[in-house]
Amino acid sequence: MNNFLIANKNFLTYSIIIMMVISFFGINFFLSFLGNILILLILVPLLLLFVFFISLNSYKSKINTCNSCGAISLGLSETCMNCGANLENINNNKQIDKKPSESIIEVDAEVIN
Repeated sequence: MNNFLIANKNFLTYSIIIMMVISFFGINFFLSFLGNILILLILVPLLLLFVFFISLNSYKSKINTCNSCGAISLGLSETCMNCGANLENINNNKQIDKKPSESIIEVDAEVIN
């Protein structure tokens, strides 16, 4: 019996602590504590996934494509690293920042017979 106690010292310690917590706080506290741990295990990865998608959209908004050679670069530089073309015009031509009332839509009319 003494060998059993020595080999399972941690198991017995945790069992006694759990029994004391259940007897002192009740089974409802123990179940709600386990439920909160399970909720955290589910919600923390979802939060990390949400932060990843927000950072990905922020990164995608800074990507520019050169009109001259088609090279892709981040919006931090003023010139293309491949051909040396000016990238400031690309930043000014983006219509994402414009208000809809300031945009002009050109429509060509056709005669339908």
